[in-house]
Amino acid sequence: MGTTLLKNARLVLENEICEGIDVLLKNGLVAEISNESEIPDEIIDLESLRLLPGFIDIHNHGAVGFDVNESSTDDLVEIARFLASKGVTAWLPTLVPDSDENYRRTIGSIDRLMEKQDNLPIAQALGVHYEGVFANERMCGALRPEFFKSFKNSNELSKLPRLKTGIHFTTLAPEVENGIALVEKLVDQNWIVSIGHTKADTKLLDEAHSAGARHLTHFFNAMTGLHHRNMGVVGWALTKNAATFDIIADGIHVDPKMLKFAVEAKTVDRVSLISDSVLPTGLGDGDYEIWGGKISVSGGKTQNEKGSIAGSVITMLDAFRMMKSVGFSDSEVSKMASLNPAKLLGVENSCGSIETGKRADLVVLDENENLKMTFVGGVLTGA
Repeated sequence: MGTTLLKNARLVLENEICEGIDVLLKNGLVAEISNESEIPDEIIDLESLRLLPGFIDIHNHGAVGFDVNESSTDDLVEIARFLASKGVTAWLPTLVPDSDENYRRTIGSIDRLMEKQDNLPIAQALGVHYEGVFANERMCGALRPEFFKSFKNSNELSKLPRLKTGIHFTTLAPEVENGIALVEKLVDQNWIVSIGHTKADTKLLDEAHSAGARHLTHFFNAMTGLHHRNMGVVGWALTKNAATFDIIADGIHVDPKMLKFAVEAKTVDRVSLISDSVLPTGLGDGDYEIWGGKISVSGGKTQNEKGSIAGSVITMLDAFRMMKSVGFSDSEVSKMASLNPAKLLGVENSCGSIETGKRADLVVLDENENLKMTFVGGVLTGA
């Protein structure tokens, strides 16, 4: 792999923005910042465009006509190619509750994707996110409760297919049968456990947090809200300093003013942005079949046959734009879109920020938040 010098970047770092910076990419990594030591094979003059770390989407069900639950390896490649064209350089393919047979098939597809993706300029799958295998039926949202599982003993977990390698992330409700024991067992098996689709009370939430479930999935959605006499899951999360959460910044799942409130209350360091995108993303309004039913997309809002919102049709780039529009800075939104998800997944030593020795997963934006370039492992994707 050759060397590429990105000249005259407006470099977006964790706590500052540096003007007129040169960044050398070599062997898929950020080799040097502001210190030319060799003549590169290629020079790209960014002309003061912003250079940011690539976005990391930890909750993505699909896009451009492909649903993760039904995808072949080739389908997943097309999702990942689309994501890279929108600035996503790493992601977790996310499964909704399904049959064991379909779980096995899809996990096999993700395994094969991870074996071949290194040589492709596409968003890199880091593992898998099982959403709602163990969830509260009264907070199912768009999930299918007929596929929810119970946890009576450890054998229940052994039936859940695992990848050959990579991150295993799951969203669950701690109030399910033996929920705290379930959290403990998952943590023992190196799963990242997130709380969601839940009506748990504060006592149980505290127990789940102590057991290792320290994050919450799509904050505000599919959880009990805040009331002055009953703080609910939302109130617990806002007041539990050590807890983190992710949030769908589409302006539909959560009102833009509430997005701003939630992040300011929790602090930028404890919030991750997600897309929660589904199959129609990138295709526009219309009617689509997904998860054994139909959903309609109108004006960028999804709705299933029950009248519930059924995921989003945004990308992480849209989420970035939304958070900028409500008043957060480039560095702050970059943390929420890149560094914080990397920390949550435990991969912050290799990605999530622009530092020497880290993967050259980068995005270039103009002054109007338009994506001009995406680099995955130092390779320009052609976005």
